[in-house]
Amino acid sequence: MRRWICLFVILVVTPQLCQARAKNVILFLGDAGGIPTLNIASIREYDDPQKLFLQHMAFIGLMDTSPADEWVTDSAAGMSAIVTGQKTNNGVLSESSAAIRGKKDGAILETILEYAEQHGLSTGVLTNMELTDATPAACYAHVNDRRKWGEIFAQMFKPRYGDGVDVAIGAGRQEVLAAAAKAGVDVQSLAREGGYAFYSSLQDISPSDKRVIVLSRTGGFSVGDATSRVINILSRNKLGYFLMVEWDMHTENVKSGLDHVIAMDTTIRRTAQSVGKDTLMIFTADHSFDIRLRGGKKGEPLFSKSSARDTDSATPNVRVEDGHTGEQVLVAAQGPGAERVHGFMVNTDLFHIMMAAYGWEK
Repeated sequence: MRRWICLFVILVVTPQLCQARAKNVILFLGDAGGIPTLNIASIREYDDPQKLFLQHMAFIGLMDTSPADEWVTDSAAGMSAIVTGQKTNNGVLSESSAAIRGKKDGAILETILEYAEQHGLSTGVLTNMELTDATPAACYAHVNDRRKWGEIFAQMFKPRYGDGVDVAIGAGRQEVLAAAAKAGVDVQSLAREGGYAFYSSLQDISPSDKRVIVLSRTGGFSVGDATSRVINILSRNKLGYFLMVEWDMHTENVKSGLDHVIAMDTTIRRTAQSVGKDTLMIFTADHSFDIRLRGGKKGEPLFSKSSARDTDSATPNVRVEDGHTGEQVLVAAQGPGAERVHGFMVNTDLFHIMMAAYGWEK
C-alpha cells in the first residue's frame, strides 16, 4: 500500500513541481482589436479569414471585457482589469471600483508591472498611442480619471516599487509635455534624475542605453522595430522582464486600423521566433469595436481601389460604426503558463495567468 501511495504522490506532484515558469512575459494588446476586426484584417490582407499568426498560437480563449458596473468598457477599465486582476469603472486607471471618475479615488490596485518591479525584473511599455493614454497608463499609474495626463506622467517618475518603468515608448510628445507642464511636472529634470535617456525618436536610442523614454510626435513608427529595440534593452536583466506592447486597432479609419492589425501580427510572429522558450506571449484586446463584415466574394477585394487609397470607409461589404462593443474578444497565448488560456474567460483572469506563469501565484 505504501508503495502505491508513493507512486500516486510522484505522479500527481512531480508534474506540478516540474512545470516550467516564465522568465519573461510579453503582453500584446490590440486596442479595439476584437474578433470582427481580426477577421476582416485577415481577409483583406490574405483573402482568408484565418491567416493571422495570432489565430494559430498554441492556446486560444474568449474573454469578457466588461467593467465593474456596465457591459461595454473603455480602455482604462479594460486594461486595468487585465493588469490588476480586478474590475473597475470606466475612465478609472488601476484603482478599485470604489473610485468615481474625476471625483473620488478608490483603493490602489497593484499592477503586473509593479509586481515585476518588486521582483527585480526589468519593465517596459510600448504604444503607438500617447504614452499617458489609458492602456499604457494602467500599467504604471493610479488615478480616478484617465484624462489627468500630467498626474499620470508624473507617476512614471515616482514609482511605488523598484525604479519604475525602464523603457517607455509612445506618441503624443506635444500633448503629453503640455499636460505635464500644466501640472507643474518638469519632465526633463525628472528624466535625468531617474537615469533616463529622453528622446523624440526611436532612431536616437543608443546600444548603451539602459533606461529610455521615447516620446514621439506621432505614432507612425514601426511596431516591429520598436518591439525589437525594447526587448534588446530589457533582456539584459538576467532575472527577466515584463513588456506591454499596445497597437491601436480602432477602425474609424478602417485602412489604418486594419493595417495596424497586420503590423502587430507580423511583430508577434517575429517575436515568437526570436524569444526563448522561457517567454510567455499573450495577445488580446481591451475591448471590441463596431465593425462588421456584411458581404463580399472570395477572391475579390473587400474594398474598392478608391476607398483603399482613402480610408476604406464603409462599403456594402463592411459596416463601420464609431463605438466600442461588448462581445468577447480573442485571447491567444504560447509559452510557459499559456495552457491556462482556454474556454470562456474574464479579463481579470489574465492578471492571474501572468502571475502564475512567473511563479508568484498558484
